[in-house]
Amino acid sequence: MSHLIAADGTRLWYDVHGEGDPLLLFNGQALDHEMWDGVHTGLVRRHRVVRTDFRGTGGSDAPLGEPYSLELFARDALAVLDHLGIGRAHVYGFSMGGKVAQTLAALAPERLGALVLGSTAPGGDREVERPRSATLALRQAGTAAGRDLIGPLFYTPAWAAEHPDTVARVLPRGPLRAQRLHFGASTGYDGWDLLPGIAAPTLVVHGEDDELTPVGNAVLLAERIPDARLLTRPGMRHGYLHEDEPDSTRAVLSFLEQHSLAEHGPASRRLHA
Repeated sequence: MSHLIAADGTRLWYDVHGEGDPLLLFNGQALDHEMWDGVHTGLVRRHRVVRTDFRGTGGSDAPLGEPYSLELFARDALAVLDHLGIGRAHVYGFSMGGKVAQTLAALAPERLGALVLGSTAPGGDREVERPRSATLALRQAGTAAGRDLIGPLFYTPAWAAEHPDTVARVLPRGPLRAQRLHFGASTGYDGWDLLPGIAAPTLVVHGEDDELTPVGNAVLLAERIPDARLLTRPGMRHGYLHEDEPDSTRAVLSFLEQHSLAEHGPASRRLHA
């Protein structure tokens, strides 16, 4: 694991493991790279996987003076790719990270291979709203009162009871102010007009019983993004990527294999060669 310095002086954490086509992972709202534990290992077997912590989380700095935005997170991700000399990469974005992935696809389409959008939504007025109880749980996720509310939104009760360490990894641990800045960045996003312009091959993955981000959002994304494919997971909630492991990971890997970067130019060309 290492750090780089973004243009505004913010220190950003990242790590890289594996070989193959680069695959950049985007975390959920106010979560750090540890949310990929249990999934990361499977992805690393076939890809050069890059994890990074958005500012305000994990090993990255948490500047608190200005609002965060998903475009800011996307530009930070581009700084990571530039630092590593990666010209193009696949991107797998989960929840808020899926919105960042949409933003990146519109901001720098030439940098993307294939796109995987997990448990995410288009934002704006057309987004299928979550129940008010789920919003309240999300806003309290970083507090002692909210922690008992988040687990059932991510996983079925029996699975959560058997995997307490995984539940702990989907709880925000950063500064409360930074958590609120993440919440504001995610809820302030409206990608509806961006979606038809996404040229990257796209797979939308979603749990059918997701209350935190209702599955109707996956349908909207798959209909709005040209030629997108939709994969819904029966009985799964927001955290399908863990509870449905390894099946969902196999599906993601199969999709990425069909869109190898080697078939469309160098997988990891040096930007300044």
